[in-house]
Amino acid sequence: MPPMRRLGCCLLVAAATLAPMVAGARTAALRRAPRTQLAPTPRMVDTMQAAVAAAANAALAAAEQTERKEIRAPEASKTYVSLDRSSNVLTSEGLPEVYDAKMIEKYWKGQGPALKKRWSEFLGIAVPFMTRVASIGLSSGMEGLERESGSLAREARMHMERLGPTYIKLGQMMSVRPDVLPQAAMDELQILQDNVPRFDTPTAFAIVDQELGRPMDEVFSWISDEPIASASLAQVYKATLRETGEAVAVKVQRPGVLETISKDLYVLRRAAEVYQNLMDRIAPRQRTDYTALLNEWAIGFYTELDFQNEGRNQMRLREMLAGCNVTGVLVPRIHERYSTRRLLVSEWVDGTKLSDLPSSEIAELVAVGQEAFLVQLLQLGCFHADPHPGNLLKLNEPKDGKVLALLDFGLVAQVKQEDRDTMISALIHLANKDYTSLVEDFVHLGILPADANRPMIIPLMDKALTPYIQGGGASRYTSKVLDNSGGFQSMTQDMLLVLNEVPFTIPPYFALLARAIVTLEGIALIGDPDYALILEAYPFIARKLLADDRPAVQRALHEALYGRSDGGSGAIKGNRIAVLLNSALGVVQRDGVAVDLDAVPDDAVDAKRALAYVMSDEAVSLRGLLEKEAHVAADLILRQTIRRAVGALDAQAARGTFGLIGGWIPSPLDLPAPFLLPDERGVTASFPQLLRAREVLEAMAPKLSQGEELYLLSLADLATELAGPDAAAIVNGDAASSDALAVPRLVLDVVEKFSAGGGRGAFSAETGASPAAQQALVAAARQLFGRTRRKASASGSSGASSMDEILDAYEALSPAQRATLDGSLRKLNERTYANICKRLAALRNLAP
Repeated sequence: MPPMRRLGCCLLVAAATLAPMVAGARTAALRRAPRTQLAPTPRMVDTMQAAVAAAANAALAAAEQTERKEIRAPEASKTYVSLDRSSNVLTSEGLPEVYDAKMIEKYWKGQGPALKKRWSEFLGIAVPFMTRVASIGLSSGMEGLERESGSLAREARMHMERLGPTYIKLGQMMSVRPDVLPQAAMDELQILQDNVPRFDTPTAFAIVDQELGRPMDEVFSWISDEPIASASLAQVYKATLRETGEAVAVKVQRPGVLETISKDLYVLRRAAEVYQNLMDRIAPRQRTDYTALLNEWAIGFYTELDFQNEGRNQMRLREMLAGCNVTGVLVPRIHERYSTRRLLVSEWVDGTKLSDLPSSEIAELVAVGQEAFLVQLLQLGCFHADPHPGNLLKLNEPKDGKVLALLDFGLVAQVKQEDRDTMISALIHLANKDYTSLVEDFVHLGILPADANRPMIIPLMDKALTPYIQGGGASRYTSKVLDNSGGFQSMTQDMLLVLNEVPFTIPPYFALLARAIVTLEGIALIGDPDYALILEAYPFIARKLLADDRPAVQRALHEALYGRSDGGSGAIKGNRIAVLLNSALGVVQRDGVAVDLDAVPDDAVDAKRALAYVMSDEAVSLRGLLEKEAHVAADLILRQTIRRAVGALDAQAARGTFGLIGGWIPSPLDLPAPFLLPDERGVTASFPQLLRAREVLEAMAPKLSQGEELYLLSLADLATELAGPDAAAIVNGDAASSDALAVPRLVLDVVEKFSAGGGRGAFSAETGASPAAQQALVAAARQLFGRTRRKASASGSSGASSMDEILDAYEALSPAQRATLDGSLRKLNERTYANICKRLAALRNLAP
């Protein structure tokens, strides 16, 4: 390897080794030590230099190995980037307009030393800058880096502008990370959002004429003399359509940008190969294909230059978001007839970039943007992968409830349905700190192999991920990890253990997903330094669980409500229903850093809102699960009630007339009697069949197993909490034996409630009785049963008040919601009757 390249490689590795440590430990060190103690000790410097030297040697070996390979363009055989492959033509320079690795490679093979020249240009700028950063860090520590942060950021921004669009994109992504960069650095890098150096307007207008195929005056009655905004790939003018008078944005691609980007992607492909070989040496068990990650990023970046593809993506997501009732976000309309691969004409939007807003206003818009992104990612499987602040505008005047405009759909990624389902499950497990289940999610996502060492991985995940769930971004994350693990040395050991022992893989689509999430989280942290992405996303995830009836989502819901996903028997956890309902309605109860699935929030929503939500279209999945649960519960309750009622009658008969003669005659249950039995379809037989009543009882209501009895006990506890002891007596079958008046009293509660207040509800409508007559009837019945209406206890915890809330909630349902509830009850009756018929049908044609 030539001496200069060897030196450049050493310096690059030195800076790359120091940079994450400097950025990551910055805030933690400032908090934990006085300013006078921030300078590194000689021993620390020696240790850091030794680490740099070791990394440099490994990098040199990796680079030498890579040098012996032929450089290749990033492949695009399998990509998650939304692009149009239907047609591909060459530009006048000979490059493909749609990404094609072979065509790009063919072009650059004919360009002689152009790639080496670009690599040298990159080293000539990057190496001196990174050397300066490393020198300051080694000599002056964090205090020196803090002191020089403004000048370093200014120099970095100017270098990125010189290197061009590829590196400007990196600066844009980092410009919204207050948890990583000091404010001075962010201020400098935010200049890259929409204020990069402009190209001259005559050149831009010539491109417009060329792309339109006619003078632009024929299309626009007016166009601004100067660009309104200038970005890395294009600049935007404001114009007026001659045909309609509508204000539009005219986005014009920079001249020569395709050649520059394809060259950079080629060079970065070589850098990715060097890094791949380095990681293969220092972490041989790690299985991430970094070249594939670079491929995905490269394909996406190249695709951003196809403005026609961008227009199609934009209109597609505009329609999809509208179909999902995402009301807070405006996606501008595209004028396709005036748009080409290098020219995009769209609806003009008056607004303010998020990067220009105060943090308080950003915080107000975070929830709107977060909802739109989660819908795209987890519901539509098609998401905007470049949501930097320049692409997000607060509308100057809200339009039809829309307060935030989403622009620039050049990079849109797609995620398969099965991966989206697993992501939902993973987010639930992450928010609940269920790392055992999260490992299985990572296996399904391809991040971990099926034979992963789970006992070793789970505690590492707990240590690494729990601080992230708390929120606050990278700086607070580092501080929490240091506080929890015993310092930087312990954290480094854990990181090395992960790299050397955990064979994880980062799937290619994560390159695009991580880019979007890093940017959005950074914007949110500007508005709220305590922002916690996972916990803030939980209400959306809860709504998704309750609404989606896909089998995979149903399994995740089953796991949340039962504690497992195997669909086995066992009682549903009523408090978990309440937690998920409250979460879906925006009330999340946290247990320290995670969501507590077993603690109902103190400020929980009332029964009216909860029942209305369950009966709405937003809870299809939950209703499906509850209907299955009710089917099982109703069958068990009926069996238990029948057995205990018949048993009580049999015992009463034995104590009465038949008790006088003891065992002289058999029990009535053992005497043959004629029965008309149904078949499995419920059709009754034409002729009776002589059977003992006990046989019919055993067939119709088989004895409950121990597991079924435990299940009923848990349901009885839930019924006590929701509707009082009479409801619990019905659930466990005691109403028919120990307290025969429990059922009539509970029915009277319902009748009294629905007849009160001027004859509200279905009771008065169906009976035609006056309210006074109804109340008198209820009062007389209560005297007959020897008990007045239950009153709430001093503690306010009796079932009476709960029953009142339930009945009030039922009355508050809309006609459509009541129809949904009635439909569920009809299905329950039909299924319960079908169960009885199926069991009785087994007795048909048996000898008496």
